[in-house]
Amino acid sequence: MHKEEHWQTGLTSIAPDKILVRGYALDEMMGRLTFAEAVYLLLMGELPTPSIGKMFDAILVSSIDHGVMPPSTLAARNVATSGAPLKDSVGAGVLAFGPRHGGDIESCMRFLDSGLALTRNGKSVQQAAEAIVDDCVGNNEVPPGFGHRVHARDPRAARLFQMALELELEGEHVRLIRFVERALESRAPHFRRQLPVNVDGAIAAVTADLGFAYDLGNAVFLISRLPGLIAHAHEERARQQPMRQIDPKDHQYDGPKERRLPERRK
Repeated sequence: MHKEEHWQTGLTSIAPDKILVRGYALDEMMGRLTFAEAVYLLLMGELPTPSIGKMFDAILVSSIDHGVMPPSTLAARNVATSGAPLKDSVGAGVLAFGPRHGGDIESCMRFLDSGLALTRNGKSVQQAAEAIVDDCVGNNEVPPGFGHRVHARDPRAARLFQMALELELEGEHVRLIRFVERALESRAPHFRRQLPVNVDGAIAAVTADLGFAYDLGNAVFLISRLPGLIAHAHEERARQQPMRQIDPKDHQYDGPKERRLPERRK
């Protein structure tokens, strides 16, 4: 009798009383790895260094939520107001991710790699940055990972770049994106606005320097934003009347006033 061939997976091994994730016992990971470190292990195959673990944790925190305006949040709330289960509401939010919302990370990674290809053909980083920006100008396209409808200076991007520098994780993608931002400053009249790096661009540059594949860049955003979608769907069901028409411009924040994080316990 012909024996059927087994298909392969290198992620998780399940046996009686034993769970191995990428070879590590899951029960030993619990309490010893942060969630971000465990996610990195699952996606990349090896444990992160302490610096990379800290950087990746910050990346996941950076996009955890961005208010009620994003399409994914509105989708989750609109489904939640119908009385649908939490999982359906959150699923609707995930389905709202697209090239213009959540997809810019992969696009920006590809954009930066097109510039780095020019540096390998003899151009300086500055020349490469100006060349790929001029391509966008010629096509009348805003480079992916730049500009924001709310922030003139995205505080999340600034913090990620600061951490990459402090943790000595700043690589060729981060260096290039800084030159691209400068090239865009001189071309602001064409776009009729300033186009600083946004959080998607910062995540793209940093994760690319960490060795992430293009599609995993988008996956990082999905993992990061999931708690926010859950929180919004849950709040919609708990605080609002069902079947309401949701106008994102008509909301008012009534949560805690700005406060400082407590000192970490030793």
